[in-house]
Amino acid sequence: MDDTTTTITPLGSDVYEIDTRMAGYSGITAGYLILSDRPCLVEPGTSGSAPVVRAALDELGVGPDDLASVVVTHIHLDHAGGVGDIAKMYPRAEVVVHEKGARHLADPSRLMRSARMVYGDSLDTLFGELKPTDAARIRAVEDVGLIDLGGGRRLESHYSPGHAKHHVGLMDSRTGDLYVGDAAGIYIPETADVRPATPPPDFDLDTALDSLGKFRSLGPQRLLFAHYGPVTAVDDTLERSAEELRIWVDTVRDAREKGLDLDHAVAMVVDRTKDRYAITADDLDPELAAKYEVLNSTESNVAGIMHALDRHA
Repeated sequence: MDDTTTTITPLGSDVYEIDTRMAGYSGITAGYLILSDRPCLVEPGTSGSAPVVRAALDELGVGPDDLASVVVTHIHLDHAGGVGDIAKMYPRAEVVVHEKGARHLADPSRLMRSARMVYGDSLDTLFGELKPTDAARIRAVEDVGLIDLGGGRRLESHYSPGHAKHHVGLMDSRTGDLYVGDAAGIYIPETADVRPATPPPDFDLDTALDSLGKFRSLGPQRLLFAHYGPVTAVDDTLERSAEELRIWVDTVRDAREKGLDLDHAVAMVVDRTKDRYAITADDLDPELAAKYEVLNSTESNVAGIMHALDRHA
């Protein structure tokens, strides 16, 4: 991958979408730079993405001493894997994360061990290594937190578990932009599909639905997905996200009650949902579907739902 290739999309109000190119794929992982008085990077992406992000910030005129904060919605490696690298490149930036994720950014060894168990050798190509960040530079937020963007503008973090227990949504006070992380699932701009993101071990349906309700009550003007991009049809999209979660969970519950194993449950979900997504249509570029399957595999989603159902059993 050519480290210097950047794709920057201005979204208005000094917000810039940066394609962070996870594992060299374009269009599946987005970071966002808010170029306010105190510049803020939301979702730096993977460790492999750090050079891409730095090139984009250079292009936008943000030098090593200019970045004020780096904020992650949660600590999964496609969002936060590059935090340690970015913290080194931008020595004055404060790193903001939910309190349940803070210790893993300071000492990533446990997180990396469990990721390696899940991903094996593909871990290195997909994400790279999350490097430790000096604990003194990490600010942990609780249910609600504030990030000062300067000039009276701020990002408010809102605790939104369900996808992960260390997940927050981030609301821009000036624009009404809500950075939804993975709490509203995956948005596929090419087809306007919304798909769930329910990996093990944290997924919980009721908690996830509560978080979507919280997002709705904040009255955002626009949703900014890490996967992928801006969406202005806010209510429709949040409603669709909740509906998809329910359908997937109902299907996996049916499979489980029939005593089916993971592979059969996956087949059942594929069969029951294929007409719901344009991305699985026969006339669509199969590479697009394959790319999203790398990021958000049906198997990992079903495994997460199975795990949640077992936990409640």
